[in-house]
Amino acid sequence: MANDKVEKQLAGLKALRGAGLTAESAAVLKKALGDRVNLVVAKAGQICGELGAADLLPDLKKAFERLFEKGKDPQCWGKNALGKALKDLGVQESAVFLRGIRHVQLEPVWGGSEDTAAVLRGTCALGLVQCNDMPRDETLRYLVDSLTDNIATVRMDAARALEQMGGREVVLLLRLKARVRDVDPRVTGEVLEALLQMEGKGAIPLVAEFLEDADEEVVDEAALALGASRLPEAFGLLKRAWEKRQGWLPAGALLRAMSVSRLDEALEFLLDLVKNANQQDAEEALHALELQKGTEEMVKRIEQSVAERGDIKLQGIFRQRFRLE
Repeated sequence: MANDKVEKQLAGLKALRGAGLTAESAAVLKKALGDRVNLVVAKAGQICGELGAADLLPDLKKAFERLFEKGKDPQCWGKNALGKALKDLGVQESAVFLRGIRHVQLEPVWGGSEDTAAVLRGTCALGLVQCNDMPRDETLRYLVDSLTDNIATVRMDAARALEQMGGREVVLLLRLKARVRDVDPRVTGEVLEALLQMEGKGAIPLVAEFLEDADEEVVDEAALALGASRLPEAFGLLKRAWEKRQGWLPAGALLRAMSVSRLDEALEFLLDLVKNANQQDAEEALHALELQKGTEEMVKRIEQSVAERGDIKLQGIFRQRFRLE
């Protein structure tokens, strides 16, 4: 019976999305933010963020603070949703995000315990960047702490937050982080992507070094960072890495990075591989071009390249991947 009631509450909150923010929906959200069930509070917070319910900020902050009480928010579902809503609604009070940036919540799992507050810490690191009530060096101090968090996703969010902070000292900090390496290649990838966004082509020599790394996952992350930068110089690096690849080098990642870049010369290169390369490279290029299937004109060009190759297997892959069957 209790579960049915919660499900009904959640369904009612979801329905508010279509109605938009009105006095009536605001009253429903306000009541839900004070609910004793953290799932209901979480859904209300999510809807508040989506609807831009800035008038409910006092209620969001009150609910956020309440859920830090022991036992009030299993799995951090409520705090995660409320933290994101507070960030998305542009809260600039550092005290709100400092409440969560160092919060650790250990929950029992098979064989031990698990920290369920990682998403919250990362969200609060990103939220702290927009606060204007504390000195820059103090904000950086908290973000450096987050950059050394035990959980990789928090370190990734810290790198994103530092990128948003900008500044020469942040560039040097991220360069140091790249050099000393992280145990998780995803963090290295996020750091390299941040550097490319901040320094532009000035970061390319550093990122290029990671294309020759012995760790396949690091190469993958460096390639994708280059592709995401969409810098003209990136394609040349990716192409050279692809041409001299050895058995350990993930060619598929390099081709996906080219596709991510959306650079004309990169897409032309991939289309040519589909049409003329050996079977394996042609298939990998086609998989990489799947990222372009939202563009009708590009899909037609891919289809034409597949047709010109005249390979039955590749035609089948194309129909399956681009949902033409």
